[in-house]
Amino acid sequence: MEQHLANKDMLQERRARLAAERLLEQKQAELTAANRKLSAHALNLSGQIVDQRRVVEELEGQNTRAAQDLQAANHKVVAVERLLWDAIDTIRDGFALFDANLNLIAANPPYLAVFEGAGDVGPGTAYSDIIDLCIDEGIVDLHGQDPEDWHAMMLGRWSGEQIEPVTLRFWNGVYAKMMDRRTSDGGVVSMVLNITENILREDELRDARDKAQAADRAKSAFLAKMSHELRTPMNGVVGMADLLLENGLDEESTLYAQTIRNSGEALLEIINDVLDFSKIEAEKIQLKPQPFDLERLVQDVALIVDPTVQQKGLDFQVDYDQFLPAEFVGDPGRIRQILTNLVGNAVKFTVAGHVMVRVVGIVDEPNETCRLHFTVEDSGLGVDASMVDHIFGEFNQIEDEANRKYEGTGLGLAISRKLVEQMGGEVWLSSVKGEGSCFGFQITLPLVSQAQAAPNAVPDGVHKALVIEPNAMDLDILTRQMELLGVAVAVLPNATAVSAELDPDVVLVGHHRELCDGASAIEQIRRVLPGVPLIAMVTAADPVTVPDGVTSLRKPFHRQELFNGLTKAVNASAEGKPLRKLRILGAEDNKTNQLVFRKMLKDVNADLTLAVNGVEAVEAFKSDSFDLVFMDISMPEMDGMEASRAIRELEQERGLPPTPIIAMTAHAMEGDEERIRAAGLSHYLTKPLKKEKIHQLIAELSPADAEPFQT
Repeated sequence: MEQHLANKDMLQERRARLAAERLLEQKQAELTAANRKLSAHALNLSGQIVDQRRVVEELEGQNTRAAQDLQAANHKVVAVERLLWDAIDTIRDGFALFDANLNLIAANPPYLAVFEGAGDVGPGTAYSDIIDLCIDEGIVDLHGQDPEDWHAMMLGRWSGEQIEPVTLRFWNGVYAKMMDRRTSDGGVVSMVLNITENILREDELRDARDKAQAADRAKSAFLAKMSHELRTPMNGVVGMADLLLENGLDEESTLYAQTIRNSGEALLEIINDVLDFSKIEAEKIQLKPQPFDLERLVQDVALIVDPTVQQKGLDFQVDYDQFLPAEFVGDPGRIRQILTNLVGNAVKFTVAGHVMVRVVGIVDEPNETCRLHFTVEDSGLGVDASMVDHIFGEFNQIEDEANRKYEGTGLGLAISRKLVEQMGGEVWLSSVKGEGSCFGFQITLPLVSQAQAAPNAVPDGVHKALVIEPNAMDLDILTRQMELLGVAVAVLPNATAVSAELDPDVVLVGHHRELCDGASAIEQIRRVLPGVPLIAMVTAADPVTVPDGVTSLRKPFHRQELFNGLTKAVNASAEGKPLRKLRILGAEDNKTNQLVFRKMLKDVNADLTLAVNGVEAVEAFKSDSFDLVFMDISMPEMDGMEASRAIRELEQERGLPPTPIIAMTAHAMEGDEERIRAAGLSHYLTKPLKKEKIHQLIAELSPADAEPFQT
């Protein structure tokens, strides 16, 4: 039993030992696994430590380099700042920097120099204290301004984002311009620029300008005086020479009179060209745009050259496109000058044949402008192709055997070219040597309001016209004018072909040397067509007499003159009574010019009253009525402008329509015409007076019940 129990205990002990051994083995295995894991973790940690050490070493290197770079940058910033301030200290202009509270941070010596001995100004000084110091110590010249107002103005300048510059004058005569700018942090950078030299230079320039203007005024006054003094006697010389040539002189006397007239006109042309060219070269020519009648202007140019045209026996025509408006805005004086130069040259260099002035254009209705093309064609000497550019130069003329006999300054074409270019246009020339030339220019002008509508003043009842005109160019132009107005035109070669079957409403007869006697032609027409209004289209050279009751129309004429002639002829025919004489008042103090004026009106059917000054002219106007007044400008006691103003006042008091007053003046300088017209004169003639121009104005301005000419 005991043995059994002992064996049982030993068995349990063995089992316990085996269990303990198994547990030990298990624990040992777990411990081995744990050691293995721990070893692996330790190895990983060792690698991380190595990596961390490497990173730390790299960061330590970067920090060291960054510290070194920062130190170097700080050294550079300090050096640059030192250089900047050294540079600011060396400039002659003042520099100052203020913080957002407008306290001074720093300033260079030139800025502080103005306050030396007046007070302490340095870092921390308020801007308002600096202004007070300027006022209290008299540092700045206030130019009489109230100190409080000046203080407020200087502070107010810095109140906005944009600071306007201001110029100050210091006690020592130095001028400074303050240029201030706002900084990003609200402070102000102030630059004080020394502009003393500029101010002194401006004063010198101002003095020089004043002296130059005074000299220019003196020159202008001298030129105006000389122009007036030259034109007054030249009016007598040229005018009397023209009148002498009309009196049937013998050959030798005619030569003398022509020489006097041509020399006088050449002198005036030279004076005008030199004055104009000097103004152009000095860029003193200013265009004066104003509304004007272009068609009338072209006709005026034709009248200027008409005496030479008639003397040479040339066929002169004006072809103004009837589809073009007549009213434009531009400088009529300069356009007239250009045309006169071109037309004058064409007539001058044409021995026989024709001269044609043609005006065409294209209207730009959206822009209310018109591109105009002017051409002056002639059958004269022509220009060689190699000389085309040469003749537009200054003082240039064609020096060949054919042209050497023609005199001139060589400035006309140069002046014309410069004037056209100033108007924004261009000039050109096409020519064949020995066959003729065509000068042309193109400009663009604004239209006057409603200018596109051509005036239709054809009298009622005029639907068919009979035209007797042997000149083909005249006939072509007149036919187109009439047909565009809705008037049918029948053309006959001469008066003998007239028949009652034609039944015209008006008859227009052209008088030429090739035609039979004018009076006979008129009588023939009157016998066949009794009661039909007659219009005689005449030129100054026509050797015919227009019978009473026949309306005369002087060539060249434009559309309005044609309308006026038609109206006058129809009215005279309807009334069945002769037209009355004109009543003309002339005011002229110079005895010679009185004689010239009286002789120029020899062929005018008028009662002429002459006054020797403005007082007499006004008294004559008070006591009588006149159709036209010709007024000299420079007269004793009362000049022409004052007299014209008095006449206008009389008309207003009496409720009368304004009488045409034509200025006859030797004042031909720039601005004279505007000044004279402002006094109430309606038209402007410069001396020497031209008979053709006077007659043209008389024909244009005569009332419908008066017959101006007794040719």
